Amino acid sequence: MKLQTHMPVNRVAEEIWEIPTSAKEGMQVPARIYATEPILAGMDSGVFEQVTNVACLPGIQRYALCMPDGHWGYGFPIGGVAAFDPQNGVISPGGVGYDINCGMRLIRTDLTLPDVQPRLEQLMTELFRRVPAGVGSKGFVRLDRHEFEEVMRKGARWCVERGYGWNDDLSRIEERGCIPGADPSKVSDHAVARGIHQLGTLGSGNHYLEVQVAANDRIFDPVTAAALGITGHDQIVVMVHCGSRGFGHQVASDFLKVFEKAMRRYGLSVKDQQLACAPFRSPEGQDYFAAMNCAANSAFANRQVITHQIREAFSAVFGRPAESLGMEIVYDVAHNIAKVERYQEGELVVHRKGATRAFGPGCPELPERYRQTGQPVICGGSMETGSYLLVGTDRAMRDTFGSTMHGSGRTMSRAQAKRSVRGEQLKQQMEKRGIIVKAVSMSGLAEEAGFAYKPIADVVETVDRAGITKKVAELRPIGNIKG
Repeated sequence: MKLQTHMPVNRVAEEIWEIPTSAKEGMQVPARIYATEPILAGMDSGVFEQVTNVACLPGIQRYALCMPDGHWGYGFPIGGVAAFDPQNGVISPGGVGYDINCGMRLIRTDLTLPDVQPRLEQLMTELFRRVPAGVGSKGFVRLDRHEFEEVMRKGARWCVERGYGWNDDLSRIEERGCIPGADPSKVSDHAVARGIHQLGTLGSGNHYLEVQVAANDRIFDPVTAAALGITGHDQIVVMVHCGSRGFGHQVASDFLKVFEKAMRRYGLSVKDQQLACAPFRSPEGQDYFAAMNCAANSAFANRQVITHQIREAFSAVFGRPAESLGMEIVYDVAHNIAKVERYQEGELVVHRKGATRAFGPGCPELPERYRQTGQPVICGGSMETGSYLLVGTDRAMRDTFGSTMHGSGRTMSRAQAKRSVRGEQLKQQMEKRGIIVKAVSMSGLAEEAGFAYKPIADVVETVDRAGITKKVAELRPIGNIKG
């Protein structure tokens, strides 16, 4: 097997590969990559460089990890996971990402494909009208500075209190849609200006709103699926992928500058300036953590307002209240986040960058309804290939700091994808296969072509076989909205 690296990469289990500390000066721990042989061979050289750079950061525990959807990113590889001792370790915006709490939400319905197919065009048009998408898009929720600060503090709860959701929604969101410790005073005026009008908007890039089908022959664990509200029989579900948008981007940009100065003050050095960091317990580290939580809560609120608009659209098209359509949230989980969590070492600061929490059965952080199954894990594929619903496992808690992959992972740059297909051509191809597409930008649509991503089934099979996540159901797209 030929790899795009000269570092030693040793197989330690069927789907686990390890780069030893001897591979690079300064590595505090080994680096581990979860992958099959073909996935590992296809990983770009940046993954190997970046995951070993992460392994050099102060206070890192056990391993620097990369999931099978891993590819080159900013600082950390996308698909990267690392945990740090809160007393002697660091926090790094490069380990969280610019789109703080970019994440996934899945909404079930009682509708089936025969119910929806005759009205699919009408439904997608109504969803496209109600959920603003694209660069610079603004939502219908109008906020002043004080109200936006309340959103930063309360997250999805702020939305539910104002009628943009149901009380039961909160129990179906990671951290009940509100991470404690948010402090709006740590957020810059520039970040506020970028985020204050974006609540309830989809954004651009790989963000999407997708109507999907859960077919009987693609449910791998019917008992767990039923516990998660997925019954098959061509059931219709809706998946949303978006985050904190320009708000989170500005928070990250602001603190990368702060941390570059802080590193000199604390005598820290890193292999890559994109890994700029500060001691977690330092004033700078705590300020970033508080501002990051503000952005994370705004992302939960963003997906909550979008959920409200999705329910309104379904209700308008089908002439029934959303409650009677069974439009419950299955789960909402963050991708780009740093959180304080407890493992065998005690409390750790876990960075997930393009990776998903995957807590196993019995974890007290999970809602009662999912204590036996493990946490729902929503894995978004490309808009052409479908997505997956999985659950977390005990092994993830032991081996990967309760973490798994978040999607399929790019294999081609956006520029290369645009050179390979025109957006109008891709739209026609998808519609021939029964997927209705509504897009703000044909150029942006081309960037997200399915061939620009790893095969989602291969990525999911890897984590399932490794035992860190258990696959439950595959979800096939029939309608997609892109920014």
